[in-house]
Amino acid sequence: IDSCRGIEPTSVMAQQFEKLAANAAKLGGGLLAVAALPTGGIMLWNSCAFNVDAGHKAVVFNRFSGLKEKTYAEGTSFHMPWVEWPYIFNVRAQPFTMPSLTGSKDLQMVNMTIRVLYRPKDTELQSIYRELGMDYQEKVLPSICNEIVKSVVAQFNAGELLAQREAVSREIWLNLVRRAKDFRIEVDDLSITHLTFSAEYTAAVERKQVAQQQAKKAEYEVMRAKEEKKGTIIRAQAEARATEMIGKAMQQDSSWLEMKRIDAAKRVAETLSKSTNRIVLSADSLLLNLYGDAADQSSQNMLKMSK
Repeated sequence: IDSCRGIEPTSVMAQQFEKLAANAAKLGGGLLAVAALPTGGIMLWNSCAFNVDAGHKAVVFNRFSGLKEKTYAEGTSFHMPWVEWPYIFNVRAQPFTMPSLTGSKDLQMVNMTIRVLYRPKDTELQSIYRELGMDYQEKVLPSICNEIVKSVVAQFNAGELLAQREAVSREIWLNLVRRAKDFRIEVDDLSITHLTFSAEYTAAVERKQVAQQQAKKAEYEVMRAKEEKKGTIIRAQAEARATEMIGKAMQQDSSWLEMKRIDAAKRVAETLSKSTNRIVLSADSLLLNLYGDAADQSSQNMLKMSK
């Protein structure tokens, strides 16, 4: 009896433990189910929704019907998961740079680099994707840009390409706009960023510039010589006229000669006064005797010589 009584409480406790384990299992499954709901919702949202950023537009491809005609603008849009796929296009102005080696009208090799601002036509995104794909610019722009650059540059010679650079750029842009419309691409702007010629042509231009400068220098020297010749003739005529007038004045009156003698004597005296050496000469020889017979005789001699 004692042994039976000891076994009964043990079996009761085992049953209670089994119930607790069953309840815990049920509670854990419920918690897992509750935790799985947000995760599943997030996965469903990510598979059904897609975002279109600013400056972008999207087209959607359906597995059964093909490309939809609707173009999706900026914001969040929805599609059927595993049946539809969005393709997002950048419709902002994008740069494209291309170098080109071509020949000018005078058969000079020109190395030119152009920079193009382009964007897809946002109302024709379905046709662009259907005919060209997402990498439409890599398929279209290199070929048409190279073709147009070569055709336009061939209309100008090397000198005109340098002097009329803006006109050349505009001509390339106008032709590129017309050509890109066939592929549903809009070209907003075009500029020539680099323009060089062959080393031989550059050296020839430098030699020509040096020759022109030398020719201008020679022309200047000739003009200078002519002007100097004119100046010499004018000075000679002026001196002859002055000599003639002085001779006539001396014939009429010798006071001018006396004034010149006084000026000469003044200059001689100033020179001697500034000299540190001692000089012993006669006053007559140095024109310092302004009075007396020697002065009168000198004046008369000069007057005779002028006559």
